[in-house]
Amino acid sequence: MTTITRIFDILEDYKSTERLKRAAFSAKKNGQWIDYSGKEYLETVNILSLSFLELGIGKGSKVATILKNCPEWNFIDMALMQIGAVQVPVYPTISDSSYSFIFNDAEVKLIIVSDESIYARIKDVIEEVPTLTEVFSIEKVPGLRTWDELLSHGAVSKRMGEVEALAGSVGEDDMATLIYTSGTTGAPKGVMLSHKNLVSNSDATIEILSQNPVSRTLSFLPLCHVLERIMNYTYQRHGATIAYCDNLELIGDYIRESKPEMFAAVPRVLEKTYEKIVAKGRALTGIKKGIFFWALNLGEQYDPWGKMGWWYLFKLDIARKLVFSKWHEAFGGKLNAMISGGASLQERLARVFWAAGFKVIEGYGLTETAPVIAVGNFLPGGVKVGTVGPVLAGVEVKIAEDGEILCKGPNVMLGYYKRPDLTAEIIDEQGWLHTGDIGHMEGKFLRITDRKKEIFKTSGGKYVAPQQVENHLKESSFIENAIVVGEGKNYTAAIILPNFNHLQSYCAVKGLTYPGAKEVIKMELIVNRIQREITGINKQLDQVEQIKKFKLVADAWTIETGELSPTMKLKRKFLSRKYAQLIEQIYTV
Repeated sequence: MTTITRIFDILEDYKSTERLKRAAFSAKKNGQWIDYSGKEYLETVNILSLSFLELGIGKGSKVATILKNCPEWNFIDMALMQIGAVQVPVYPTISDSSYSFIFNDAEVKLIIVSDESIYARIKDVIEEVPTLTEVFSIEKVPGLRTWDELLSHGAVSKRMGEVEALAGSVGEDDMATLIYTSGTTGAPKGVMLSHKNLVSNSDATIEILSQNPVSRTLSFLPLCHVLERIMNYTYQRHGATIAYCDNLELIGDYIRESKPEMFAAVPRVLEKTYEKIVAKGRALTGIKKGIFFWALNLGEQYDPWGKMGWWYLFKLDIARKLVFSKWHEAFGGKLNAMISGGASLQERLARVFWAAGFKVIEGYGLTETAPVIAVGNFLPGGVKVGTVGPVLAGVEVKIAEDGEILCKGPNVMLGYYKRPDLTAEIIDEQGWLHTGDIGHMEGKFLRITDRKKEIFKTSGGKYVAPQQVENHLKESSFIENAIVVGEGKNYTAAIILPNFNHLQSYCAVKGLTYPGAKEVIKMELIVNRIQREITGINKQLDQVEQIKKFKLVADAWTIETGELSPTMKLKRKFLSRKYAQLIEQIYTV
């Protein structure tokens, strides 16, 4: 493995005889899996670099990409970086105002989209971007130039010497990418990440991956998500073939077909996967159903690297043969590890997946830290459930007096683009980046307890960390999601989105007709049943955290409708505005 100082130095590893022939990437096109060799990777990157030069893209130029996960993402990424240009990756699901802000703030010269559905989202916005010269599409879109046309510019170019000279001029402190934060509060901020930021994180994570070698991985988190991006670089350095999933709705099919040994996910993906597994368990009858939930209960007690005792391990071996082996089949048969980041993972889920034979490695970081600050590892004692692992090698962490996590190291961003004022607010004079997260160290492990700005104070002067309470609520099969409220009020309450698939099954068991989402939340039987769930959960909480009242809602919370950020975190301000009337009812009735 080559020692690198710039991200595009990764390409050197693909020049070996063995990797020139082996599949670097794999993607599904027209129903068939297509492999892209290391040789194709190198050739396409160079042709694209030449194409960009011919189109007037040079050192410092900004090119926005709005792409589904695909091999072309890497071709574009490396081609831009080796001529000193900057990729601005953008989510396909943001608002028109966010698109307009990002394109204009970054002064993008080119935009590359995946297909017509994405182009439709930006078609009206791009008229307001004076710096924009062209829009290309990977798939054919009427009125747009195609991927083949983009490549055609480089195929006839004679400027390879210029590409090599530009590559030589790129230093480790140069900006490699400009990533705009998802904007759960306020306008997006452009995070400037240097090659050094990304390389330092990749250097440390490749050491962890070498503890659990894999040959094939699946990438389904958006590549504009910095966690997936750093994993993408790390997989390449490790020598694994990366298969791409371009449709999260079909992720189960992609996993079964591509047979990955590892993937990265946000907790919401794992939660929804677990919910589907449990729903299938509930559909079983007789002894099979009993065995399923016996295995599930056993899994919830599992402690990775803990001394579980021979009797527990004997029972776990039976559970793995009878129940958990079927989970492995559903995951393609080869999956052995999952990387979880982006939000807090329920402890119960981590324990069950570990018990089932999947190593769940939790990590923590920010876009501003490129991204990893702390992460578990595959060595004995390298994981403690409920924490985000030890601090990453080369990174420093300290806990401020108010509990905020501060970070310093080569992974800390160059700053916010065009916003030295905002940069000064988050990075102090000593170089410590203030994460906005609250946490503490438990020996060598870092535990995150909440977001500093999300902690609220009741009228009694008591502080409540809502994220912890919400995670407890989501452990119930009856609850899909929840937002905990109570700022300035005399008790804590919640707006709850039920798990309607489970409610449908529950009605069937009770011999009742399921009336639909809007009507089922009005049924006294359902309200009382969810109240029982909350009463049980309250026993695990401090008095000030306990949910005294709640309201059920029937509309889905999605990225598209604005309740969730692109990384599937709750957008609290949006939800608070949306349900302002319901929240007022809670505290006035």
